[in-house]
Amino acid sequence: MDRNKKILLAIFLNLLLISCVLAQSNDNLKLWYTQPTNTFNEALPIGNGRLGAMVFGQPSKERLQLNESTIWSGGPNNNTNPKIKEVLPKITKLFFAGKYLEAQKLADSKVVSPNSGMKYQILGNLWIDFPGQENYTNYRRDLDIERAVASVQYDVDSVHYKREMFASFTDHVIIVHLTASQPGKISCTLSMDCPLRSKIGAGAATINLSGITDDHEGQLGRVRFVARVKSVNNGGRISVEDKHVIIKNANSATIYISVGTNFKNYHDISADAAAKADSLLQKAQTVDYQTALENHKKFYQHEFNRVKLDLGLTKAASRPTDERLAAFKGGDDPALVSLYFQYGRYLLISSSQPGTQPANLQGIWNDKVSPPWDSKYTTNINAEMNYWPAENTNLTELHKPFFSMVHDLSQHGQETARAIYGARGWVLHHNTDIWRITGPVDHARSGLWPTGGAWVCQQLWEHYLYTGDKQFLADVYPEMKSAAQFFLDILQKEPSHGWLVVSPSLSPEHEYIKGASVCAGATMDNQLLFDLFSNTMRAATILGEDQAFSDTLKETRAQLPPMQIGQYNQLQEWLKDWDDPNDHHRHVSHLYGLFPSNQISPHRTPRLFEAAKQSLIYRGDESTGWSMGWKVNLWARLLDGNHAYKLINDQLSPAIKPNGKVAGGSFLNLLDAHPPFQIDGNFGCAAGIAEMLMQSYDGFIYVLPALPDRWKNGEVSGLVARGGFVMDIAWKNGKVSKLTVHSRLGGNCRLRLLQPIESVDGSKLKKARGDNPNPYYVINQVKEPLISSKAHPQKPKLKKTYEYDFATEAGKDYTFVLK
Repeated sequence: MDRNKKILLAIFLNLLLISCVLAQSNDNLKLWYTQPTNTFNEALPIGNGRLGAMVFGQPSKERLQLNESTIWSGGPNNNTNPKIKEVLPKITKLFFAGKYLEAQKLADSKVVSPNSGMKYQILGNLWIDFPGQENYTNYRRDLDIERAVASVQYDVDSVHYKREMFASFTDHVIIVHLTASQPGKISCTLSMDCPLRSKIGAGAATINLSGITDDHEGQLGRVRFVARVKSVNNGGRISVEDKHVIIKNANSATIYISVGTNFKNYHDISADAAAKADSLLQKAQTVDYQTALENHKKFYQHEFNRVKLDLGLTKAASRPTDERLAAFKGGDDPALVSLYFQYGRYLLISSSQPGTQPANLQGIWNDKVSPPWDSKYTTNINAEMNYWPAENTNLTELHKPFFSMVHDLSQHGQETARAIYGARGWVLHHNTDIWRITGPVDHARSGLWPTGGAWVCQQLWEHYLYTGDKQFLADVYPEMKSAAQFFLDILQKEPSHGWLVVSPSLSPEHEYIKGASVCAGATMDNQLLFDLFSNTMRAATILGEDQAFSDTLKETRAQLPPMQIGQYNQLQEWLKDWDDPNDHHRHVSHLYGLFPSNQISPHRTPRLFEAAKQSLIYRGDESTGWSMGWKVNLWARLLDGNHAYKLINDQLSPAIKPNGKVAGGSFLNLLDAHPPFQIDGNFGCAAGIAEMLMQSYDGFIYVLPALPDRWKNGEVSGLVARGGFVMDIAWKNGKVSKLTVHSRLGGNCRLRLLQPIESVDGSKLKKARGDNPNPYYVINQVKEPLISSKAHPQKPKLKKTYEYDFATEAGKDYTFVLK
């Protein structure tokens, strides 16, 4: 072979290698499959916060199952029952007298609301029939979470067909683009169905659907909705027959799906649904497909690209996603963890945007008229968990729908606080819906829990700690103060110690003896009130107001029960030492103080730290999907990366077992299995992966605090720490090789690492001493625990760490390397 041929061959091989690497790299952020599906739990989700669709990908009959975030049963209402007020003191009296089953029986019979909330409902389906495409080859469907685009492609009779589908963030419609490798080959029929009360017709190349949502539990369905589906062809012809739009011999076709409802807010449903759907449809058609796609991608990537994660790449990453999921446990596929982490961020971007409803139990993706748990907002863990990744994975603006809901609840909840508790302020129980109901929901075992307002207010404070947005704090302070006022009014002295407790209440969805859940002074309630009072006091100081109110909160906080360590060296879940070491209940509510709160720390509260660890060991690993997501965070806070990784293995296990039974884990589309599908596990686990790599709750930023042995080398960029520090971390052989800190707000940055570092840009590192002077890292010291005489708490064995302080200026970067 002569020299020129050798050079050309070398160039060709290099280009081939580069193309293969690029192709593999591009697939790293894709869920992809080699077969279509007829199953919701294998379909692929797209969304823009308001509109959602599940893409099934059948070549001969595509199904897009459609949702719109305000299509809920019923109408404006609150479910307050004033008669409950009469029975609450009696329940508390029975409990304090030790008559636990009687207290429960009274609560079950009398704590009943007019309704238990409304249902989030399916809009319907768009069907696209492709005649003659039953026999296909080279099939592939995928969801590209780098571009937020789903695609389906295959070959029929030497023609390559492709569909691209996305829910546009910029045009506010769903767009389907059909192409073929030869001209004139796009022929299909569009049709719709809707299981709600509706009418469907067609005209002017458009399918028109209008309907109204269901009546439910005494509430008339009052949400009116209109959907338009229109096709714009390149070539060929288009016609309407009955309720169908028929496309013949087009070169390509772009289908627009526009939806409007009459919903304005939780107490106003006077919008013009048809006008909204028509306006969005008309505007969307003025933008050509490629421009619409580019605008959509640019908007999405502005949020998605802020964080990158690389945990390594193995041969396993070249396989379809369903095969990777089946082989993950015990295998070697770190890139699936990276994909799952970014998928969680994708789902949050796609189901929660400023101006939309917050993500519910299923985000925005629901294929049922009556979904499990009505697909509402469960505020004893699930609704909050949906937003755990919002701040630390750099998606802070996606928190806004949740904050808007809190504002609504603080208004509606005043009615319930007055009528049921005779209290000032506002109250929220364990569940709410689009109408922002605030009364008890379902049976007393779940519903008689008045502490939801304290938990949702915790996320208001956390947003301030991450962003330093003082105007935001001023805006939400009235909601925090009002929530605190409610508890000041309802707290009661328990007879054994004279502590102030919430009663009646419960430790969410759990029993302390068989048949009895209703209690007083549950550990989670005490922890939540400690945070609410502490945060409200600090907010008042920052804003320069309400000193007298802060003094009252401080005095009351001092009378709350301390956390207790029980006879099994566990953190007690209740005031009394009722914990069972063989109890594997999915809720670990008493561990709120470990995560997402910052009350329990290996350095500040070592005995509570070990007690929380013992409780988590007793409770076990395998559980429902969202519970495993929570436990990833808990084990990360316990600084045990290998155990956290074990929970990720459990989460990334197929939910459908070989025997056909369904358990916690992930469905083939990587959506979380409670089971059935609940999206909170996706969000919880994504937050947990970030927590394994960086923590900022304990007075410092801990770099790689819970790195598992399996992630020896890697890189993450864009994680956000409290105080507005953005962290880029690279590591080799388990040690930080490069660390860059971008300071958004300025101020002291305190780092904790497992090895010494040095600056590469002249930044002056000094050994950290005393309390962190950064105001976003103030720690509220909890009381010393009360320890059972049968307990023998141990102090944790911690690895040697290195702590540094350095001053930062807003807008500047600081880089460090291994010393």
